[in-house]
Amino acid sequence: MNIQLNNVSDTRKSIVVTLDKSEVDAEYQATVSEFSKFAQLPGFRPGKAPANLVLKRYGKDILGEFKQKVVAKAYRSALDEKKLEVLNLVNVEEGTIEPGLSAAVTVTVDVQPEFALPDYVGLPTEIAGTEATDAEVDTVIEGLRGERADFKVAERPAQKSDYVKLSYEGTVDGKAITELAPEKQIYGKVPQTWEEVEGANDGVLPGLGKALAGVKTGDKKDITITFPADFAPVAALAGKVATYAVEILEIRERVLPELNEEFFKSQQVDNLDALKSSVRNNLKLRKEYENQTAQRRQVTEAIAAKVDFPVPQSLVDSETQGVLRQFIEENMRRGVPQDQFEKDKKELFAGAQKAATQRVKVQLILAKIATAEKISVSERDIDNFIYREASRSGQKPEKLVKDLTKDRDQLRAIQQNIIFDKAVDFLVSKATVTTTPAKA
Repeated sequence: MNIQLNNVSDTRKSIVVTLDKSEVDAEYQATVSEFSKFAQLPGFRPGKAPANLVLKRYGKDILGEFKQKVVAKAYRSALDEKKLEVLNLVNVEEGTIEPGLSAAVTVTVDVQPEFALPDYVGLPTEIAGTEATDAEVDTVIEGLRGERADFKVAERPAQKSDYVKLSYEGTVDGKAITELAPEKQIYGKVPQTWEEVEGANDGVLPGLGKALAGVKTGDKKDITITFPADFAPVAALAGKVATYAVEILEIRERVLPELNEEFFKSQQVDNLDALKSSVRNNLKLRKEYENQTAQRRQVTEAIAAKVDFPVPQSLVDSETQGVLRQFIEENMRRGVPQDQFEKDKKELFAGAQKAATQRVKVQLILAKIATAEKISVSERDIDNFIYREASRSGQKPEKLVKDLTKDRDQLRAIQQNIIFDKAVDFLVSKATVTTTPAKA
């Protein structure tokens, strides 16, 4: 057997393994012998049928198994001799594999990049104070009141936080928007809808709420709307100035509930002090979670900045697809149309590939830290994952265990992700912490 190692890149290797005729024939005879042991042919006990009859009956299956054996032998021999730490099998070229002939198998693999771990103890992190201010508590309580607000008809001009029922029909340079964007009628003509006056967030039409202060029921007026240059929901309107003929149908005032016994009961507290205490505690828990998330991000960014090395392309390619799927799903939920992704696909792919490269780099560093610190996955870690996933998905834990038992690749991926999480937890536990005061 001859094994030749070629460097395609720092992390990709091409290995040409040549087996001579005797090695190929030995694998073929071993395959025929294995089939002969279990072959069931009329008139012969298992294992007693002549080889020529076994070949006649199972020839196609024997040939397929024989080729797999030759390829597997070539792959194992290459890894054993060259001591490669393979991360991904990229490609296998079998060539001609037949009994009586030598065989050449070319295997392309991505391997573990070589790099030295930098210092990873004492990475700097910054967190915010977790004590909630009185202003933050009051804001949350006002939000709770807003969730239970009543809306009463107002016989007066519209004021901030009122809700206005209106109809509108828009044009751009005299042309109806329903013609410019027929697939998005909501931007062209609506018989009735509700809009908050000077609300914190825009509705469908950007800036419409800010133009409604002072209107009265029955008013008819033209309102000018300037769409942002990067208006993703309707590309035909991006950067355009539209005129909307608006009719005010009704005005409703938002009336917040009183801070009384009924309201406190709805929040499962007895009085205002108890409500403030509950809100303050929840805010503290939320800030602690945000700090934990921030620290995890900070340590991974810090460790990635400390070392540079080439990243295996096959891992980047796989991660890129995951990043793209996540990005597209998030934007589709926000209402971005499918055709917009097609227009921006080059930029999207470049951005996803950049993010994927960073992720893979961090994962490789975390895996090496886990090895150095002897971080491993315990049965308890797997159990905790199963119970969390069962709770999230509504499946029975027993079914998840059964599925994982069948899908070893998924189980390995879960174990790997647990290792990454535990390595990040380790970095956070060893990080230096600077606390900034809570905002007043």
